[in-house]
Amino acid sequence: MSDQALRPFREYVATHFRFETESDGKVATITLDRPAKKNPLTFESYAELRDLFRSLVYASDVKAIVVAGAGGNFSSGGDVHEIIGPLTRMDAPGLLAFTRMTGDLVLAMRRCPQPIVAAVDGVCAGAGAMIALAADVRFGTPNATTAFLFARVGLAGCDMGACTLLPRTIGQGRAAELLYTARTMSAEEGFAWGFFNRLVAPESMLSDARTWARALADGPTFAHAMTKRLLYEEWSLELGVALEAEAQAQAICMQTADFKRAYDAFVVKRTPKFEGN
Repeated sequence: MSDQALRPFREYVATHFRFETESDGKVATITLDRPAKKNPLTFESYAELRDLFRSLVYASDVKAIVVAGAGGNFSSGGDVHEIIGPLTRMDAPGLLAFTRMTGDLVLAMRRCPQPIVAAVDGVCAGAGAMIALAADVRFGTPNATTAFLFARVGLAGCDMGACTLLPRTIGQGRAAELLYTARTMSAEEGFAWGFFNRLVAPESMLSDARTWARALADGPTFAHAMTKRLLYEEWSLELGVALEAEAQAQAICMQTADFKRAYDAFVVKRTPKFEGN
């Protein structure tokens, strides 16, 4: 990627959610912001989220991302009146275009180089649960209730990558249970099963997620991007191929200035200041 392709994102203005960055632009927070309806998704918000995550590949400033919901809930998923109703009247090509778009959102989240932290409080359901699952790390509160609701509306559990992502996160049997029954997973279950990396108090949720994201943003971000890429690419690789991919990736990282900075800092017993190059 050429330097000319990079651009700052701190001035990005969202239409269907809130997008904010810290003063230096390194940590961005995306907030699903329809609290009166528990932050449901619409055709427009799906598309804008997909396009934003695709564009963040070219961000010169944003190094880590937090995704949250407003008003004590994460997201109730697809809006019943704005999405579910119209889908029942849509033809087959239109339905396929929609399901591909929602899948493209997950793919864009997984392909953007920035680590993504989902800050989950309250309701986290359907497509909202899939957005949380597509993040790299999930913080939850004791109030978080997660449900993959597709079976409740007569749909398969294989939606937005659920049959790939959920078994790899919580295990095959547990994933099968949640996808077949569409039952709610409590916060305690989610933490015990590995869906949540940690549970924190609701009042400190957003600040804790941002603090954690800030630590990533201040770290060796070129190397973090490499880690994220290999974490997901290696799912389909045989061990020998995976080891070779990691050897090449690490050899590239060893050529970065951050690697030299870390060594120089260690020699003089100080904390390294990483710059992502």
